Amino acid sequence: MQLDGVRVLDLSRLLPGPYATQLLADSGAEVIKVEDTGGGDYARAMEPLTTRDIGAIFEMVNRGKHSVAIDLKDEDGQAAFYRLVEDADVVLESFRPGVVDRLGIDYETLTEYNDDLIYCSLTGYGQNGPWADRAGHDLNYVSLAGLVDMTRDSPDEKPQVPGYQIGDMAGGLFAAFAIVGALLSRELGNTGGEYIDVAMADVVASFSQSVAYQSLTGDPAEPRPGATPLTGGVPWYDSYETADGKWITFGALEPKFWQAFCGAVDRDDLVDKHGSQDPAVLEALEDELRALFRERTRTEWETVLEDVDAAFAGVYTPAEMVDHPQFQARELVVHPDDVPPRLGFPACGSDVPEETDETVPAQGEHTHDYLADAGYDDEEIEAFLESGAVRRDEPDRSH
Repeated sequence: MQLDGVRVLDLSRLLPGPYATQLLADSGAEVIKVEDTGGGDYARAMEPLTTRDIGAIFEMVNRGKHSVAIDLKDEDGQAAFYRLVEDADVVLESFRPGVVDRLGIDYETLTEYNDDLIYCSLTGYGQNGPWADRAGHDLNYVSLAGLVDMTRDSPDEKPQVPGYQIGDMAGGLFAAFAIVGALLSRELGNTGGEYIDVAMADVVASFSQSVAYQSLTGDPAEPRPGATPLTGGVPWYDSYETADGKWITFGALEPKFWQAFCGAVDRDDLVDKHGSQDPAVLEALEDELRALFRERTRTEWETVLEDVDAAFAGVYTPAEMVDHPQFQARELVVHPDDVPPRLGFPACGSDVPEETDETVPAQGEHTHDYLADAGYDDEEIEAFLESGAVRRDEPDRSH
């Protein structure tokens, strides 16, 4: 996973697009954030702030990137952006459909400057369809995709807001995957430049494979929350409260896991209950398991089932998660020198870059460098700065 030599112009802000390009940056790509000359990426100021007085979300997904600040509504700023496009491999944008056309930075226009360009649009609902122009956030995308409906135990209960931004992160991940696929296709000579349209709602909808067949075919057993084997419809795949008020999850779908669990807790009398479709049997078994799991604390259950193939795990808070020995062993939590800890690249491999740049760019910090690289002399760049066509802030590395 060495993307050294790949240059990405990232026009996105907040979380989905920056997460996509952070994955590319962690793989060695050169990522240039193209920010406006006003507030820039407003995640910079979103609380909570880190010890470097930077928005935590911004810092987590903009490490090791460079920043240029250009006014794309200004004629000189637009011309400067076109110069940057000439040497780029990828452009990623997350504006609402139509905005890039009005700015003159749409795919068709940019291919006049670079016909091998990979151009990815990452939006909530995509570039077409009746919802394409709608405003939205993660909660709206996952609602449309069917996920939020499946977060409750029964249709009578209130749907729950997911604890993480599933649509944002899934969309960013899929955008990164599509970009790398397009780069590979271009490298193999199968294609040249390419346009990619990623909708976050589409990606989350594609995650519904386990219930898709019934939904697509109108099967009478349409998946409902709390009713399918993977949504709490069976007692051997559910969550249970423990003696200390904490929770565990139990996923013994396969008979071998169920048998191992029953043996470990001295309840061989329950073995033949697995797989039953009798509502009375399922209800009685659910009651048995509720009572059983309340007999011990979460920690005690982890000790009892530590070496048992029972598909068991504790329910952890995010604060507990980052200290868990499993994630520590995988080195997912990274503690760089002199900067706040972060979550690392979520894959291990022989060629995953070990050294990463932990600096977070100031808005437009690298504007001068990249415009000079694009052929502008110091006098021209200074004129742009004075006119407001571009912006350059000095980095504060004192924290």
